[in-house]
Amino acid sequence: MAFLDIRSVSKSYRNHRALLDVSMQVPKGGIMGLLGPNGAGKTTLIRMINRITAPDSGSIWLDGRELGPEHARRIGYLPEERGLYKKMKIGEQLLYLARLRGLDSGQALQAAKHWMTRLEMQSWWNKKAEELSKGMQQKVQLVAALMHDPDLLILDEPFSGFDPVNARLLKNILLERRAAGTTLLISTHRMETVEDLCTHVVLIHRAGVVLSGETEAVRRQYSKNRVEIHCAGAPASPPPAPLPAPSSTTTSSEPNAITRMVFEAEPQHWPALIDHYNRHSRILHFSEKLPSFQDIFIQAVGTDNLGDADNSATNAIPSANTTHIFR
Repeated sequence: MAFLDIRSVSKSYRNHRALLDVSMQVPKGGIMGLLGPNGAGKTTLIRMINRITAPDSGSIWLDGRELGPEHARRIGYLPEERGLYKKMKIGEQLLYLARLRGLDSGQALQAAKHWMTRLEMQSWWNKKAEELSKGMQQKVQLVAALMHDPDLLILDEPFSGFDPVNARLLKNILLERRAAGTTLLISTHRMETVEDLCTHVVLIHRAGVVLSGETEAVRRQYSKNRVEIHCAGAPASPPPAPLPAPSSTTTSSEPNAITRMVFEAEPQHWPALIDHYNRHSRILHFSEKLPSFQDIFIQAVGTDNLGDADNSATNAIPSANTTHIFR
């Protein structure tokens, strides 16, 4: 049974369709990458899971029960936009936010100190939010999302504003939370985040789900049966038909030359390719070349509107009373 279960959810705002019949399931302890171009409906979906807004139709279930007010304490949310009180001290803000999530004053203080230490923020307790950089504010909001030990952690562009050191720290924390049983939903435009962290992926485009599944299964779904062979020495003669010739060949300079070849070959031809190059050379490496999520994203979505801010024309709901004004 899915821990987070989105069932045929639709949402519209006036003449704009944000989501249409969207379904997705996130298993307990999984990390789901929520992908899509700007305006695809990702933020709308996140807002509905957080009960900031409600779907027009469909339902959202958490841990076998339809989402309700009682689930607020089980969800942690790191928004993309900063939501801190600029003039308020960081320590006071964290205690206040923890109390809103149901912790008593002692629990809130203990949790705030624990996570501030974990994120190397001990000296920030009396700083005001307006004194912090974008990355520092991001860490404060991450602490706010973690303090009540949520069962579902939702992160919207969590690596935004982080330098490589803090990005690695965040990655380690997310993997630790998953190991502890937390389910994670990460909305991101960074495909390397998906490949490094996510066990599952869902791609939303034009208000609907384009693809979903386990990350490895999705990569294989979009595979073009490409394999790479590395051989010692200069390239051997191409294999006989019906085996394919390499689509590209490169050979490193002497000494100890290595020839790297890429093939577009059906899986049933792989053993024969290995046999041919082992007889005429010596295979050092053989691997299937699965597509990156950058390639999959572009293939599934296309390049027609990747830079659009809201896709309002694409998702517009037809109206018989629409008036067109030309200037």
